[in-house]
Amino acid sequence: MSSIALVFDDEGAGPPLVILHGLFGSARNWQSHARTLSERYRVISVDQRNHGRSPHTGPHGYVEMAADLARLIQHLGLREVTLLGHSMGGKTAMTLALEGAVDIARLVLVDIGPVAYPDQHSAIIETLLAMPADSLTRRHQADEYLARTVEDPTLRQFLLQNLQVSASGSAWRINLPTLLASMPALTGALPVPAGALFAGPTRVIRGSLSDRVTDASLPHFRALFPQLEVHTVAGAGHWPHAEAPAAFKDCLEQALRA
Repeated sequence: MSSIALVFDDEGAGPPLVILHGLFGSARNWQSHARTLSERYRVISVDQRNHGRSPHTGPHGYVEMAADLARLIQHLGLREVTLLGHSMGGKTAMTLALEGAVDIARLVLVDIGPVAYPDQHSAIIETLLAMPADSLTRRHQADEYLARTVEDPTLRQFLLQNLQVSASGSAWRINLPTLLASMPALTGALPVPAGALFAGPTRVIRGSLSDRVTDASLPHFRALFPQLEVHTVAGAGHWPHAEAPAAFKDCLEQALRA
């Protein structure tokens, strides 16, 4: 298995904290929180493979993404690392922690568990693939096209952060064909090594309106991460860091102290 060199932002000084975005995201989505955290930590905000500025390549599963992350941590010589991962990034963090390949001190997982989820993304990717991006020269044109099938304007704007617009046409920064082909691995349960567990502190920050981390799923979660604690952001869904940033910041402070 070959890993790739990820593109990342590096700011601040102190104990290392690596931020991993979710599907369709990038390090850019975490700039505000990274800036605050950099007052106390060395914050490494990563673009995972097939996202942002990092290379496009296949396959795109959690074993591959964990290998990319291990390569980065080893390259930077980081020890006792805190991993902060949202959604897909949280599953990458869990995979690496369970493999035990590098020195992970703590996990902070944002609205994600180690279980399989229904595929809610393939239809979105197919819509993006169908969009004639190379003929669109204005962002509002892309927004009008997506509005035919993606009603939520907030979701459209999030997706369109991945569109690089120019006068000669637009192109996606995310590797849509590979992500679509990899969806069974991305939505599936973690590829857990036999007998694996992560004994370090594991904190989950979930949105109260989200169904990704239910009380019913916690026993399975604790079997892999026995030091699990759960924090809930009231009134937020799957993106609590964006939907309720102040409340999320409070929960994150608690998660990093506990």
